[in-house]
Amino acid sequence: MSAERVLIIGGRIENVRKAVEQGLGVVYLQQPGQFTPEHAKLVDAAFLVDFADWSVVEPVVTAAHKVYGFTRVATTGEAGVEVAGRINDLLGLGGVSHKVARRLRDKLSMREHLARVGAPTVPAAEVTDRAALEAFGAAHGYPFIVKPVDGIASLGVQLVRGPGEVGAAWDLVRELRSSEHQFVQYFPLDRFIAEAYVDGPEFSVEAFTFEGRHVVVAVTEKLTDANFVEAGHVIPARIDADAERALEAAAVEFLDAVGVTHGPTHTELRLSPDGPRVIESHNRPGGDRIRDLVEEAYGFDMEAYTVAWPCPGLPAPAGRPPLVRAAATRFLTAEPGVVSRIEGVDAARALEGVVELAVQVSAGDEVAALRSSWDRIGQVIAVGADADAALATCDEVCASTVVVTGEGAAGAAGAAAGTGR
Repeated sequence: MSAERVLIIGGRIENVRKAVEQGLGVVYLQQPGQFTPEHAKLVDAAFLVDFADWSVVEPVVTAAHKVYGFTRVATTGEAGVEVAGRINDLLGLGGVSHKVARRLRDKLSMREHLARVGAPTVPAAEVTDRAALEAFGAAHGYPFIVKPVDGIASLGVQLVRGPGEVGAAWDLVRELRSSEHQFVQYFPLDRFIAEAYVDGPEFSVEAFTFEGRHVVVAVTEKLTDANFVEAGHVIPARIDADAERALEAAAVEFLDAVGVTHGPTHTELRLSPDGPRVIESHNRPGGDRIRDLVEEAYGFDMEAYTVAWPCPGLPAPAGRPPLVRAAATRFLTAEPGVVSRIEGVDAARALEGVVELAVQVSAGDEVAALRSSWDRIGQVIAVGADADAALATCDEVCASTVVVTGEGAAGAAGAAAGTGR
């Protein structure tokens, strides 16, 4: 077993592999049912518990630390960031504290903190009833956004364009509060926030903080649909140098304001007519395989740095690594219904520039209406000489990979809408 160890919370198997490749021993905290034979071969110890329950985690990690002496905690998933912060505080390991992790998870707390310290932000208020929505619109104007305080995957995000839409917005809030989804134990839909709408194209800044020094690794251009569900991403973003510098500066100013001093961050912004405005941020690598796009484009392995830095094999860069090539991703969707067949996958995977094509449904599976990122049914990652070329390959894959729901005329309609968008 290795002398130096890291405690890894959840995440994909690559987390563990990359820590081991850097010479670290791994103590693994994971949900029951997510532990595989490959994990067993790689880790020094595993604790299979509900890591969303601090009353269970606290005694387990206290005992594990005494036995295995891990010196750092890492997670690449949103469900683990607050737990990691609590462990850092409990054991004095440094890193991001629970207070800062919670500040990023709780979007209302984030807005209130930014206002207190005089950092750029937008008006926001908790939504407790329909009257609160009406009051927010009267005070701050329309349109405005309503969304869960600590939600992810774009679930429950809605735009209220005017007073006539307040009733429908409140009805949806009430519906979501009484509903459940597959990750409700981590992301309950109980509290909602209204905040001023920021107009403009959407981006994210991928950064890693080395002992208080923020290094921007990439600026990602985000492609979204009318319901704010992300339909794709491309690196590098197709913007001019001035806009890129403005986004980078806004992200760094934000990270300083909220108190991030270590590790990965994924900060989402809109480039408004008045300049960049932060929408939200996370002290973890970006989801939707953005970490893989960063590695394809810049050769910087965000995941390896998250689980293993500092270590000799991962030097802290002085600035952004040089661009190697562009990378992009698009998501597959289909009309709601039962999948009858899937066509074109092998030919699409063979196209030049395709890094990966994952189709996450099979014949007989149910396709839900697209209300959040969890309803997407597949993903393609491609590379190219520039952003347009990488995106064009993704689009070609989406056009030729057809997920048919239903049969006959209905099936034809499903096929037409089943290409990625």
